[in-house]
Amino acid sequence: MTQFKITRRMLGNTAAGSLVAATAIGAARAQSARKTFVLVSGAFCGGWIWRRVTDRLDQGGHKVFAPSLTGLGERSHLLSKHVNLDTHIADVVNVVKWESLDNVCLVAWSYAGFVGAGALESIGNQVSSIVWLDAFLPTDGQKVADYTVGGPFAKIVQTALDKGEPSFDPPKQFGLAAVAERDQAFAQSKVTAHPVGTYVQPIKLSGALEKIAKKTYIRLPKFPQPAFDKAFEDCKGNKSWATFELRDVGHMSMLDAPDRTAELILQGA
Repeated sequence: MTQFKITRRMLGNTAAGSLVAATAIGAARAQSARKTFVLVSGAFCGGWIWRRVTDRLDQGGHKVFAPSLTGLGERSHLLSKHVNLDTHIADVVNVVKWESLDNVCLVAWSYAGFVGAGALESIGNQVSSIVWLDAFLPTDGQKVADYTVGGPFAKIVQTALDKGEPSFDPPKQFGLAAVAERDQAFAQSKVTAHPVGTYVQPIKLSGALEKIAKKTYIRLPKFPQPAFDKAFEDCKGNKSWATFELRDVGHMSMLDAPDRTAELILQGA
């Protein structure tokens, strides 16, 4: 635990954070030469967003899966009104099931906090650690839409529902607060509409997430989201979680800072 406390204090500074993270990845590699990761992307994004991180983990000899959820990324042609939260949960569960994965580190980013939490209800025994990267930490019965009330997504989601549309487009300014300027055009060229059904279906949870022995929450406070702030503070107050902050990195940290993101994910495995 001492190592986690030092890292939390220092990661706000870029140079110091890089030094500590580099030390952490060395220690993590010494503990195990090979890990299995399942990386789950957030709203509007597919597995493509993890490429820089997966490349780094691959180079370390690790087994990495970054599935695009149904209706997103290269699977955007499967978008329909029938896609809901259960669909996305099944996407993750089936990767673990059909690839016969075990001792998995499940990484959930942003919206995928809902997906990952739901998936753990089925695959908790195959998952040894989780890393929640600027992600929702839902409780039983919550909907993603509950977090949009009063925010920029509320009207977008409601309009799609009122019109009976299967999805809603990213806000026009999507990415400006999420990723560095150098990658904004790239991100804008890749994002796709998101299935609206995933936002309005209540999640069913029985506490499988809390049973995972090793849990890490990483907050990227440069991106304003009260739900993530609360999740981070709740985790800080829970001894079963390790918590970190990267204060100078955008919400899309896998694009902004792939080295540091990969290092912390590896440390959390």
